[in-house]
Amino acid sequence: MSAGCFVTIDGPGGAGKSTLVPLVTAHLHTADVPVHATAEPSRGPAGQLARTRTDVFHGHALACLVAADRYHHLETEIQPALEAGKVVICDRYMPSSYALQVLDGVGARFVADINTHARRPDLAVILTCEPHVLQQRLAARGSHGRFEDDPQLSRAEAERFTQIATMLADEGVQTLVLDSTRHHANFLAQQLFTVIQTLRSQTHQ
Repeated sequence: MSAGCFVTIDGPGGAGKSTLVPLVTAHLHTADVPVHATAEPSRGPAGQLARTRTDVFHGHALACLVAADRYHHLETEIQPALEAGKVVICDRYMPSSYALQVLDGVGARFVADINTHARRPDLAVILTCEPHVLQQRLAARGSHGRFEDDPQLSRAEAERFTQIATMLADEGVQTLVLDSTRHHANFLAQQLFTVIQTLRSQTHQ
């Protein structure tokens, strides 16, 4: 294992991932912990296509594009930061592929196969949220693409991510489930900060 710590945060659209990441990053900065925040799809060329052209790419084509971006993201940004001893916090990672690509008609085995060589996180965080709350937040925030345009998708996403959390734990990935329906983002950030600090202390013993 490299000197750093790789933390991923996934969950349905509107669960609060983009709010949680800067909050926990700020906690780590305050504690003088070197941290690098990033997101998928990345800012790289494949990531920009995957993020902005979900109207063009569907199914297996989009799944492959997302996987290609992930490998490039790992090689050029995530792994170097980990080797520099940083905590890397990634807004969306492989769990989102298991959710969104499967809901887009791609088999889970295909998703697993094209992501076989992607690094597993040291901690996978799954945000859960009640579907009606997700829909309210998305309506207030506005859609970020095709996957958030369908109001029925929030329930399917929420159910899928609950299944994925169990799957990850069964596969031996350290998994933390946080409920953003009832708990404020600041509270969740403090919880996650504590878990990351504990994980860092264990990996550096």
